[in-house]
Amino acid sequence: MSRPIHKIYQGDGTFVERPFTDEEMIVLEKDQADEIAMKEARLEAEAKKAAAEAKLAALGLDADDLKALGLG
Repeated sequence: MSRPIHKIYQGDGTFVERPFTDEEMIVLEKDQADEIAMKEARLEAEAKKAAAEAKLAALGLDADDLKALGLG
């Protein structure tokens, strides 16, 4: 992966551009991995919810029925 460039504002109104340091690259890569993991977890939760709703529908129930029974 090529290193992204920081554009750092200076107090005099100018900018300094420099590549990410090794430490910044580690943080960036961890943040990207965390974002991917969160997306995968969200997709998995959505799939589980859809499967549960399909099972309820097969039984002739919906989410409102579960709420009426105090289960949702």
